[in-house]
This record gives sequence, structure tokens and C-alpha cells, in this order.
Amino acid sequence: MFFLKSFPRLHLLLPLMAAALSACAVGPDFKQPDVPKVVGFTKTPVSEKLATVPDVPGGTPQEFVKDADISAQWWELYKSPQLNALIKKALQQNPTLGAADAALRSAQENVNAQIGGQYFPAVGLRANGSRQQTPNAAFGLPGNGSNIYNLYNTTVNVSYKLDVFGGARRTVESARAQAEYQQFQLEAAYLSLTSNIVASAIREAALEAQLKATDEILKAQENLAELTEQQLQIGTVSKVDVTSQQALVANTQGDLIGYEKNLSITRNQLAIYTGELPGNADIAAFNLSTLNLPSKLPLSLPSNLVRQRPDIRAAEAQLKSTNALVGVATANLLPQVNLTAAMGSEALTTGALFGPGAALWSVGGGLFQPLFQGGQLQAQRRGAMANYDQAVYQYQATVLNAFKEVADALRALDTGARSLKAASNAERYAYETLDLVQQQYKLGTQSYLAVLYYQSQYQQAKIKSIQAQATRFSDTAALFAALGGGWWNREAPAFQAHSESNSLSNADLTNGLSKNSNDTPREN
Repeated sequence: MFFLKSFPRLHLLLPLMAAALSACAVGPDFKQPDVPKVVGFTKTPVSEKLATVPDVPGGTPQEFVKDADISAQWWELYKSPQLNALIKKALQQNPTLGAADAALRSAQENVNAQIGGQYFPAVGLRANGSRQQTPNAAFGLPGNGSNIYNLYNTTVNVSYKLDVFGGARRTVESARAQAEYQQFQLEAAYLSLTSNIVASAIREAALEAQLKATDEILKAQENLAELTEQQLQIGTVSKVDVTSQQALVANTQGDLIGYEKNLSITRNQLAIYTGELPGNADIAAFNLSTLNLPSKLPLSLPSNLVRQRPDIRAAEAQLKSTNALVGVATANLLPQVNLTAAMGSEALTTGALFGPGAALWSVGGGLFQPLFQGGQLQAQRRGAMANYDQAVYQYQATVLNAFKEVADALRALDTGARSLKAASNAERYAYETLDLVQQQYKLGTQSYLAVLYYQSQYQQAKIKSIQAQATRFSDTAALFAALGGGWWNREAPAFQAHSESNSLSNADLTNGLSKNSNDTPREN
């Protein structure tokens, strides 16, 4: 109030500012895209209850629950303490998630900067002091003399751009949409990280099971190879039988090495997800038999999917931002009104600087209407409209892909349940057949070629059965991820870093990098 009393003309700015903020904003107002009008995710409905295989990992009965909500920590349904601990560590240390969190905080601060810069007048204080020499001729006095004096001045400058056509409001609207975009990019990174960890843990368990099964098959093949060599000594088999069995042993050894390699790669990937170096990470082993297969599967309404998927929400935010920028480009074509004011004092001594007769002030206004700029502003508006069209198509593509992923997950769950049942039967029959043929071979009533053939058949059936078991777990995780992962039910921030738990803080990779700050508000 003291400032307004000291500068009476400045109060004229306030009603002009209010009028500018209440004026209409040019450009199209954003309209949320319509929800796809479909009643189901698949052409033909999937079975409400899936096939079961008792006493087999992944064979738990499953059924879909329509319009069921999704838990934010959906992976806890697998009832694996090791998996829960791994994801908790990743949410604290994963650098990709941390980068997405920092991008969100940056976008939020950009909104604050745009609000401060676009909605409020710029006020600055300037103070100057100088020592000057001026010849007498400058004052029309005779002689060659001059005056030497000090000059002091202080000025408060105020400038404000009236937002008559809403360009400032559209700029802030775009910035808010960009912050919203980064928020859902963070949610997408969170969903991708958690679902990838679950998928990798299941893959690690499957590879471990395949490695163990292959090792058992290899031992049986090696035993049969020794028996075949003994039979060669007494002349009951040929050399071809021996080399054939040895070739089968060598092939299985190659398979075993391949599983060892893939298992190591998967464990290294899990280490990276948790933000640790592979050489330092302590990754728990996972076993398919200890994982629980969720029995209740959520099936969201198609109309809810566009609000649940972070990638769709991010695409919508990008659509909102580009829509606002069309308004900014349109406002740039219209008159720009600027108000300026200054109040201060000027004197020859500091003591007289605020005395009577030293005051100075000015109030001014300006209008600028672009007339010709080589077509620059029109081209910028057309470019903004093209960017909006691009965002529309990207939004449509994102929605289509989201519905495809849900449809794929539903169909995979349906076929995966039936595949596991068939694979389990195939494994059981292959084992029984191999056992009978081996007994007959030892009694001399069956040929070696039959043993060789059924060994190979059982090995393939065993591996396929393990793969089918793992598929049930991974397809279930894929459905939770495809439906959005329940982020809207999460209370904690996506990136839960704390100062004591970042393992990379002790590595050379982070030298010179600052730790994540927890004092910045986050949007959930």
C-alpha cells in the first residue's frame, strides 16, 4: 500500500490487469477425446474361468472379475518376499525412474515460472551513482570552464503485458499440460519398471527350472551313454549307437550352456533394474514352485482404460499442450499492449536523494500490431496446428496400441491356460513312454533308436512344460500392466529414493551428481 500511495498512477494498472485476465483467450479450447465406443476388448469374449492343471506351478484356477480395481502393488499377489524386496529396492535406486522424477519436478517449476512471468507485472529496482564532468558550453555559459559533480538516482520500474487475447493464459496452459505429461511419463516409467522386474524374475525362475531339468536329463543321457559303451564291448550294439548317444549328450550340454548364459543375462538385467552394478548386486533366486499365481484377474471396462493407462494420459496431455500452443500462435498475430511505469528520485548528493524536489516518475503504454514479418507469424501458427494434428494421431495410435495389448493379454491368458494343460499331459506321457522304452531296452526287447527318439521327445516336452508354466505367470503380469498397473491407488511417490540407499552413490558413475531432493512436492 505504501508503494501505491507513493506512486498514485500505478493503481491504474490493477483494473487493466484484471480486465486482461478476464478476457477471452483466442485459439481452440481443449476438449477431452471421446472414449472409444466398444463393449469388449476382444472380438469374441474370453472364458470367464480359465483351464486349470492341479499340482503344477502356474496351474492355479483363474477367473476374470469384471470392473475390478487394481491394487497399486499388484505384484504382491505373487506372494514372493524376494520379488517384493527387489521392486522396493528398484523404486529407490533405479536411475531411469529417478530421471523421470526429476523431469517432472523440472516441468512443475516451469509452470511456476510461467505463472510468475505471464500473470504478474515485472518489478525491478535500479540504483546508480556516477561522477560526471560537464563543460559550461553544455549549459550555454561562456568560458572554457566545466562543472564536476556527482549524480545519484534510484528507480523502481514496473512493466506489464496485458493478456488481452489470452496468449499468456495459453502459455501457462501449455506448461501445465507439459507438467501433466511428465507426471504420466513418470507413471509409465514406474509401470514399465515394476512389470519388467516381475517378467524378468519369472524368466529367471523359468531358466533356473529349465537348467535343472536339462541337467537331470543330461545325467540320464550320460548314464545311458556309459551303458551303451558297455554293450558295445560285448557286441550287442553298434558303434553308431554309441556315437548317436554321445552326440545327444553333447547337444544337451550345449543347451545347458545356453541356459547358463541366459540365466546370467537375466540376473544382470535384474541388477540394473535395481540400480546396481551386476558385479555388486545380490539378486535372490526365484523358483516357479514358490510363486503364487493370482486367482482373481481384473477386467476393467474398456471405457476406463483411457483413464488408467499412463501412456494414454501422457498422449492426452501432449494433445492439450499442443492445442494451447495454437492459441499462443494465434495471439501473436493480434495487437500486443504493454504498460510501463517508473518511480524514483535523482539528486546530486545521497542526502538529497529522497528529499523534496528529487522525485521523478513516469507512466506509459504501448500498442504493437504486427503488420508484416515475412509470413513468420502465420507460418508459426500453421506449424502449431500441424503439431496439434500430429498429437491427435499419436493419441489415436497410443489408444489403439493400448487396446491391442489388453486384447493380446486376455487371449494369451486363455490360450496359455490350455497350453499348460496340454504341455503337462505331454510331459507326463513322454516320461512314462521313455521309462517303458528304457526298461525294454535294458531287457533287449527294444531298439536303441527307440530310446534315442523318446529321450529327445521327453526333453522337449519337459522344457515346453516349464515354459508353459512360466507363461501363465508372465501373461498374468502382462494383463496387470496392460490395464494400467493401479498407479491411481498408490499413496507413495513413484520414485522413493532416500539418501542412504542409493547403491550407485558409492560408484564412480555418480561422481559429481547431486542426490535426489525429497523436499519438492510431487503430484500423484
